[in-house]
Amino acid sequence: MGNEFRDWALRHRAPLFAVGAVTLLYAVLLTRRYSQDLNYTFVIATALLHGELGTHVAPPWLNELVPAGGGLYYSVFPLGAVLSVLPFSLMVALGVTQDYPVNLVVALLAAGCFGATYAVTMLRPQFSVTKRLMLALWLVVGSWFLTNMLFAGAWQIALGFAVLGQLGAIYFSTVRRRPAWAGVMLALALGNRTEVLLTAPVILAFLLRPHWHAGQTWRQFWRASRAEAWRFAAAPVVLLVLTGLYNLARFGSPFDYGYARIPGILNEPWYQHGIFSLTAIPGNFFAMLTQGWHITGSWPFAVPDGFGGSIVLASPFLLLLLRRPRGNRLRWVGALCALALLTLALWVHGNTGGWQFSYRYGLVLLPWFLLLFVEWLNDKVRPVEVALWALSMTISAWATYLFMWTKLVS
Repeated sequence: MGNEFRDWALRHRAPLFAVGAVTLLYAVLLTRRYSQDLNYTFVIATALLHGELGTHVAPPWLNELVPAGGGLYYSVFPLGAVLSVLPFSLMVALGVTQDYPVNLVVALLAAGCFGATYAVTMLRPQFSVTKRLMLALWLVVGSWFLTNMLFAGAWQIALGFAVLGQLGAIYFSTVRRRPAWAGVMLALALGNRTEVLLTAPVILAFLLRPHWHAGQTWRQFWRASRAEAWRFAAAPVVLLVLTGLYNLARFGSPFDYGYARIPGILNEPWYQHGIFSLTAIPGNFFAMLTQGWHITGSWPFAVPDGFGGSIVLASPFLLLLLRRPRGNRLRWVGALCALALLTLALWVHGNTGGWQFSYRYGLVLLPWFLLLFVEWLNDKVRPVEVALWALSMTISAWATYLFMWTKLVS
């Protein structure tokens, strides 16, 4: 067993070293804890350990907790987001650590996303280790993922789990087909960001494609694939049922997450037409695709806006997707459909994301951009790819510095 593990480690020493380096990078940068009080999911997870659905202690920031009767406060985060940090609440309860180990949570998420990204690139056996590492580093260090995750609030951590879950679902539905595990990873993702449920048909199509043959009837196809379909659906369905019961116990309806119950939220200007509205699309379109940086005549010359910014300006590496589609048609069409569905769901939300680098809601799009890169890029590393990758890494590092160590972003 020891020899097998040593051989495996030697074969994968480059990605293992990179995972360690990414983990160390996040651990070091997280010594600057930015949003240590915005730990709503941890607070509710701790309450669950004591058999309660809410907390009796008013946190410093109330804008994601709903006051209930008897001095109780409920979270508007989905049940899955609370369950995701439950192990870390248990660590505190057992005395392993005195405080919420948010630094550990974020560092593990970064390492997990890096490893999962590298694993997804195995769809293309022709890719070199260098190209795989480039793509993995792009997602966790060279996009808007890094800066937003370092804020370390409950919102960002939920988005991090959603990214990890989607990467895992893509891996277990394409690279290594495991329907049950694909379902578990999708449940992790949608438990933290409910809109990810829209991608379930795409993941299911990836899983069941090997069962479809020319000349086959739908009845024959269903007979051949239904066992895998049910294994895939099991975890998401269980989570959705539990979430409905969780919402029912708190707010009297399985479909009420409590967001509209936050005191004063419907009086905010971006919710004048409701939490979700088609009138929100232009604002989100601007925040995600066209909003630029502030250019000044003195140092530091270019500063991002703290309330949105073009994802292309944040990560010019995305420009490599402006090419003719290639590769497996089902996968790249599925990725485009997932991107369209998720983007529509994000754009109809009244709030464009609050304090953020670029468009933090757009973190859930990263796994699908990755799948397009895997399908569309050439096998070899080209100079233009290196140039755009290096530029994206530089922009990410610059934005992180400005947000974390200066007061120049407004």
